Amino acid sequence: MRARPSQDGGNVVRSLRILLAEDESIIRIGLCRILEEAGHRVVAAPDGRTAVKLAAQTGPDLAILDIKMPGMDGLEAARTIYRRRPMPIVLLTAYGDQELVEQAASLPIMAYLVKPVDERELLATLEVVTARFEEQQQVLRQAAELEQRLAARKVVERAKGMLMQREGLSEEEAYRCIQRQARQERRTMRQVAEAILRQARD
Repeated sequence: MRARPSQDGGNVVRSLRILLAEDESIIRIGLCRILEEAGHRVVAAPDGRTAVKLAAQTGPDLAILDIKMPGMDGLEAARTIYRRRPMPIVLLTAYGDQELVEQAASLPIMAYLVKPVDERELLATLEVVTARFEEQQQVLRQAAELEQRLAARKVVERAKGMLMQREGLSEEEAYRCIQRQARQERRTMRQVAEAILRQARD
């Protein structure tokens, strides 16, 4: 994802790598033109299967998929693309696609655009879903980091208890022992604690 100055010299516009899947060539060409003129790089596909292949090959920042395409439709393509690598996904729908939209409720779809797509709405939607997706990913990363820290703390506590029992150390002495060894060996306290527990099992 790159950034470029806007044409009017105002705010910086982020340049996205966008995967666009639309089976109607006139609509596909028109959307490509809008996106490219806005500074985005577009890879276009005429159907869902091609979109899945291009997603794997090009690693887009975002996917725009028509909900109804021959062969693999936008719903199945969205499911497959997101499972392989999470990214913001926008579905293009027609007024008669309400049943398909309801089927998409369980999928990781971040926005819907009704055809014919308004240019300003399209570009604004891309900004919103990209920002929202980044926020969600940040929350997930923070949750994963917290889980890792809690797991590390549990391992250190177990190793500390082992040292207290085996060496007759106080809780503070056992903690400092693990801390000192980690610093000397340039390892994390969790790695040292895991080694202590392995030695105890052996």
